[in-house]
Amino acid sequence: MSNLYKKDAPFQVFISFKKYLDVLEHIRYNDRLEYRVNYAESLIEKTKNFKELKEGFQDTALLDKHEDLIRLLLADLFPTGLTNNEIKAASIPLSNITFNYTERFKNILKDAGKDFEIELRNIDDDEFYVFCCCLILQSYFKKDIKSTFPFYYDIPNKLGIMKHYKITVNSDFTELFPTDKATIPTDEVIDMLLENIDDFKLWKKHFPSQSWLLKGFTIISLVDCTSEVALSDLKSSMIQIDPENLNPDENLTEIFKSYFDVPELNFGLMLFNKKDQSLEKLPIYENVFTNHILDFWINAFDEETRKNTFDNLNHNSKAIVVSNVDKLDEEIKNIASFNILKDNNINSFMVIPIMKDNELLAIMEFTSPHANSFNGLKLKKLEFFTDMILFSINRFSFEKNYQIEAIIQREYTSIHDSVVWKFRNEAEKYFNASLGKKIYTLKQISFKNLTPLFGFSDIRSSSEKRFNLMLEDLNQQIDGLHDIFSLINSDSEKYLLALDIFENELNNEIKADTEQRLQRLLREEIHPYLQGKLEVQASGEIKTKIKDYFTQVFTQSDLFYANRKSLDDSITLVNRKLADVLDENQVKAQQIFPHYYERFKSDGIEHNLFTGHNIAPELHYSSKIVHQLRYWQLKTVCKMEQDFQSFKKDLPISLDIASLIFVYNEKIDIRFRMDEKRFDVDGAYNSYYEIIKKRLDKAHIKDSTERITCPGKITIVYFGMENQKEYLDYISRLQKKGILQSDVEFLRVEDLQGITGLLALRISLVQI
Repeated sequence: MSNLYKKDAPFQVFISFKKYLDVLEHIRYNDRLEYRVNYAESLIEKTKNFKELKEGFQDTALLDKHEDLIRLLLADLFPTGLTNNEIKAASIPLSNITFNYTERFKNILKDAGKDFEIELRNIDDDEFYVFCCCLILQSYFKKDIKSTFPFYYDIPNKLGIMKHYKITVNSDFTELFPTDKATIPTDEVIDMLLENIDDFKLWKKHFPSQSWLLKGFTIISLVDCTSEVALSDLKSSMIQIDPENLNPDENLTEIFKSYFDVPELNFGLMLFNKKDQSLEKLPIYENVFTNHILDFWINAFDEETRKNTFDNLNHNSKAIVVSNVDKLDEEIKNIASFNILKDNNINSFMVIPIMKDNELLAIMEFTSPHANSFNGLKLKKLEFFTDMILFSINRFSFEKNYQIEAIIQREYTSIHDSVVWKFRNEAEKYFNASLGKKIYTLKQISFKNLTPLFGFSDIRSSSEKRFNLMLEDLNQQIDGLHDIFSLINSDSEKYLLALDIFENELNNEIKADTEQRLQRLLREEIHPYLQGKLEVQASGEIKTKIKDYFTQVFTQSDLFYANRKSLDDSITLVNRKLADVLDENQVKAQQIFPHYYERFKSDGIEHNLFTGHNIAPELHYSSKIVHQLRYWQLKTVCKMEQDFQSFKKDLPISLDIASLIFVYNEKIDIRFRMDEKRFDVDGAYNSYYEIIKKRLDKAHIKDSTERITCPGKITIVYFGMENQKEYLDYISRLQKKGILQSDVEFLRVEDLQGITGLLALRISLVQI
């Protein structure tokens, strides 16, 4: 393989000046002008001792060795009079190796830095190989395939701004030959290849690696198209302002630097919220965009003035351009918020309102620490992509609303993905009827003959913990008030007496309304009294104690809440963690068979699954699916218990959970209740299932005071021996995996109201 390419290619490459020397030979023997003949003859004579120039070579060191001779040889192609204007060089065909530069090209590379390597932009190995094959089709087979693949060089200037140059290539001095390894494709094969331009393997089959010879050199000319490329990149980047794509294009500011030719530039964009009459940031770009000018502008005015300014923009949306901040009026410089500009070293800026149909959509800003970076000409350049900004913002608003609707459906209703098809069918019928000006009554959504799966992981003794922590909070609050009133001699006796009465109630004979009465006393009498003490002359010690007291008061209830908050935080964390495990594993369960799934958070997590043929009528359904889902459920509940054990030590308040699975063999129906926006069991017969579920939580072992659920164990409640055998098989599998222990308990559940004959298995989890 030739060492001239970094990528694989269908040909070997040799640098050769043969075709150009042939041109000189033609001038030598055919030109009528004597000086031209003498010139050509002189060049031929100078190169005759260097046969490699004609025969071809691959050692790029020879380019340096013969640098002066090559410059002299190519003088006609590189006129001295144009060397400071044209960006031009000779090159090895389709490679990054260039030589014989014009002075302007040399200066561009010098400014880029000594470590800069020139490379083609945005072409991968497969694309490069196919392009080389297309070159063979054009050059050797004379196929007019009109390949217009654009090539670019990206070269930074001395200020660090990335400049973009489009490359035009003159291949007059190259020639292609097949080797003995080459296959000559027929016209039918060529047509097939051109129809499969992206099939790299197919092209390589018909044009094997290095099976052709490419000799010669090319002349490349560069045209500075920085504005055009930057404009294209800007359009692509602006389109990507998308709520679903949380990977913002952090190169946007760099693109603007190239487009405006400003080395130090910051860009900001804020959307206008018409409802609130305010500007708001794009969350996904919060760390990319700056909003210094907009912050300055917003803070320079009061709320009424800002709203009037927004209203005025609908009539006069002229952009603001300040080339040099130092030349602003002194009145503006004296505004306090002007420090925003000084603190952020802003000395030139543009602020551009984005309007549509005379309504404000957004405001953009461009800032620079260098004075005179922006002017009217720079503002004029924005007109070329204003429409794209409008499109992008409109698309963002549309996608944002779409995503908000999706969040509402996901978080606030129970229309699960597995059943949404039935809602969609009804909605489509309603929509089609409305188009035809017909009346259509939406039908009830229901699913019949489903097998239910139910389970919960309950936080044990949460009500008792909450009560005890409430007592701790209120006793601490009363103690704190005692400390304050002991320092205040006047008017405090009645409050001390009332607090003593409440303290006695809390710790001896608490009543249903004790907390509410204490809350009313604090809100209506004690707290106004203490706040009055802060406003009049009082000792520093008293004021400090009162301030410390109020820092512990939960403003919404006027009560101390720290201990109960720790419990609430712990329960929230447990619920979130358990729900995450359940939701993550539910994705795998849907792959077994689509089914309706819902979960609820309270003091723990409760989940329901309903499966059956009616959920997905187009798929094959059998009893085997129920067994697979039951095994998945048991395994997932075990996983929830294991994960809980791993993070329970980090909870603010120590908690335990107890998990239960209820096995029910009868088929039930579910119906979507429009008033509650959720599914529920349908019919009186099916309500028996719901009654059992509600009574299992506090159920005991028969003839015992011990509850059937126990922390660190899984309880499985069922009716018959068939279910027992089924679940013993699941347990055996999980025991082999080291998840469950061998201490299986066979229990009878106490008779519940209207429910008898329930059995239970209980087994411990292996401690991690």
